[in-house]
Amino acid sequence: MLNDLRPVEGARKKRKRLGRGPGSGTGKTAGKGNKGQLARSGGGPRPGFEGGQIPLFQRIPKRGFNNINRVEYVVVPLSAFNVFEDGTVITPQNLLEKRIIRKTLDGIKVLNKGELTKKVTIKAHKFSQAATEAIIKAGGTPEVI
Repeated sequence: MLNDLRPVEGARKKRKRLGRGPGSGTGKTAGKGNKGQLARSGGGPRPGFEGGQIPLFQRIPKRGFNNINRVEYVVVPLSAFNVFEDGTVITPQNLLEKRIIRKTLDGIKVLNKGELTKKVTIKAHKFSQAATEAIIKAGGTPEVI
């Protein structure tokens, strides 16, 4: 039963008890050798240190660039607006409630993907030119926030 359960043989190791006398095999210097940086408490070089040689992370060439001013839009296709009734004013809040989008990031951009069949007013941060024309053609109005 449950009280008979045991770990698999070799799954559990006993911890190494350092500095417990000469008979233990790790007495006196506790396996750290004699003196020097590595024998001291808190000793040892920082991670990535290669003895003064230029470390690997510095030898590898740098690549890429992160633009801190980048504006990232959530892209919404026109076909997503067909779930709304005719005459509805669609805002980013409505899209979040209907779970068409999950987050707004820096704004919403409407693209001309699919077909818009409803006459709706869409309020978004950006519209593609083709999307603007398609919304007007369907009888709706695009409004930039």
